[in-house]
Amino acid sequence: MAEFEVNISPENRVYAKPRLITDNTMHYCPGCSHGVIHKLVAEVIDEMGLEHDAIGISPVGCSVLAYNYIDIDWIEAAHGRAAAVATAAKRLNPSKLVFTYQGDGDLAAIGTGETIHACNRGDRITIIYVNNAIYGMTGGQMAPTSLPNQVTQTTPYGRDVNVAGYPVRVCEMLSTLDGVALAQRVTVDCVKNVNIAKKAIKKAFQNQIEGKGFSIVEVVSTCPTNWGLSPIEALQWLRDNMLPYYPLGVYKDSVKGARLHEHE
Repeated sequence: MAEFEVNISPENRVYAKPRLITDNTMHYCPGCSHGVIHKLVAEVIDEMGLEHDAIGISPVGCSVLAYNYIDIDWIEAAHGRAAAVATAAKRLNPSKLVFTYQGDGDLAAIGTGETIHACNRGDRITIIYVNNAIYGMTGGQMAPTSLPNQVTQTTPYGRDVNVAGYPVRVCEMLSTLDGVALAQRVTVDCVKNVNIAKKAIKKAFQNQIEGKGFSIVEVVSTCPTNWGLSPIEALQWLRDNMLPYYPLGVYKDSVKGARLHEHE
């Protein structure tokens, strides 16, 4: 079959793959939220003209290969140490946009100490925090964010809060620290929420450029494979179970001086 190109004029183009997303096939499972979040990060960096000034910090976890998918400079961090690596990168390169891309197993477990102290110092970095309530890469073990009674590989009868404690609400916790400029929780389960998430990521990056301190955007996400659900079922499970425990909204905005619980 002969190959041919279709030239679409800019005014007629409805959608195009983000310019900074590579042609590499993503390794994420069907229905995983990482692909959508990668797309938003790539779009925002491109739209802000920061392609050559962005430094991403990859964690240990499902997004360990993020550097294969977003065409910017990346540094690979040891498990849980992304915030510490980002602090060093930013202090050595203060004019650069430095951000981490971390899951809940990385940030809210082994990386809790690094994260809290980076926030408390007001380090001018940004964290994109993906919360899917489970350890995804290692096979579906209980994470610090797993819900009460949630069945995982290490809690086959459900998470018992009397034994394992309660899920960690990261945005609520970090919003109490003076060094935090923005703490916002979003999700990407529908078009409306995808647009809200993109605006939050852009605001977090803009805060850093303007030297306003530490910003974190938490994205409540799905993990269909380890939840044992189809992609569609996983989205509904997120709405029915995760969002009541992890309410969406702005938990701290140092510019507005407000703490909100719902999206505006």
